[in-house]
Amino acid sequence: MGKYTDDEIRAMSKVTVQAAADYLGISANLVKMGLRNNLLPIGFASENKNPYTRDSWTYAIIPERLIAYNHGKINEVQVDGIEKNLQKIIDSFEEMKHDLVFLLSENEGSEG
Repeated sequence: MGKYTDDEIRAMSKVTVQAAADYLGISANLVKMGLRNNLLPIGFASENKNPYTRDSWTYAIIPERLIAYNHGKINEVQVDGIEKNLQKIIDSFEEMKHDLVFLLSENEGSEG
């Protein structure tokens, strides 16, 4: 068993790479590489490209995904499905926002 309990992971304001590694019983480098290469469905890795300094990475680990993965209740197919559905919702809201802005601008034009 890892260094942290499920409840301790849930209580963290930010789950660090090291905490996730300790919880899963693997190295921090494995967590980083898994997130960078989309092989570990517990969160996201984002590359911060800077022309003046060495590139760096930022990691976002989602506690419930980490816990589910640790208990074998989540896999990449499930994550893909969740993310696709969320993207559809986001796209729908963006379309509605665009339509609303258009309608409001049309309404302002007819009032003047």
